[in-house]
Amino acid sequence: MNRLPISVCMVSAAEAHRIGKALASVAEWSSEIVVILNEEVTDGTEQIAKSHGAKVIREPWKGMSGQKASAAAKASQEWILDLDADEVVSDELCDEIRALLEKSLNGQVAAFSYPRLSWYCGRWIRHGDWYPDRQNRLWRRGRARWGGVDPHAKLIVDGQVKKLQGDLLHYSNDSINGQIEKIIPFSDEFMRQHLARRTGSGVFDLAVRPFWRFFRAYFFRCGFLDGWPGYYIAWFSAFSTVTRYAKIRENALNPKSGEKARSPRA
Repeated sequence: MNRLPISVCMVSAAEAHRIGKALASVAEWSSEIVVILNEEVTDGTEQIAKSHGAKVIREPWKGMSGQKASAAAKASQEWILDLDADEVVSDELCDEIRALLEKSLNGQVAAFSYPRLSWYCGRWIRHGDWYPDRQNRLWRRGRARWGGVDPHAKLIVDGQVKKLQGDLLHYSNDSINGQIEKIIPFSDEFMRQHLARRTGSGVFDLAVRPFWRFFRAYFFRCGFLDGWPGYYIAWFSAFSTVTRYAKIRENALNPKSGEKARSPRA
């Protein structure tokens, strides 16, 4: 298989249990793999990455946007594909990317977006807030930069973004317990950002936003078609929302409650 002019860039923590599957999905057709690994990782992630041909650089944590920007800066190919350790490029998406890059693309095309399909509780989630969950993470080098607010890095593109149809496969949540554990660090980070902007939370945030998140995901975006996992995902979204705004109210009563907040990492 001919290699495409793509540098795959990945930011990773301790991901020995799944990084191999992600890298195997790109190793045969990408020209370069760059992995920025948290400096404290000792679970064998580095060895697995190197076995797939990756160049591994250990760096201290700089926030999600900072880590992703660091990886992209080390890429040498014309195109850059940002991939997480819990993601797999499907054969359909790979074929679609190959067909486009082998053409003479208009110089105005700066990036590509594609849907992300998540595996959860024994099934693919094809509705609700989780799909199509378009990702904009394949771009021409020099035509985009990482921005956004941690932990949600956002690619800012200079030029046209072309839509692809093949799915990026997402294996983020191994279990309900694992999903629940993410609420604490992500809600802590949300609270820190709001406090930095000196914004609070009111009745609307606590009483309306959570219920809107449930109805939007379950009814308006047809989450009910995903069976009981779709029902749970909608309620989980609502609970996560009310938890974030409740923490802001808690901090107003007890400012020290925010001192132990933890930042989410890759």
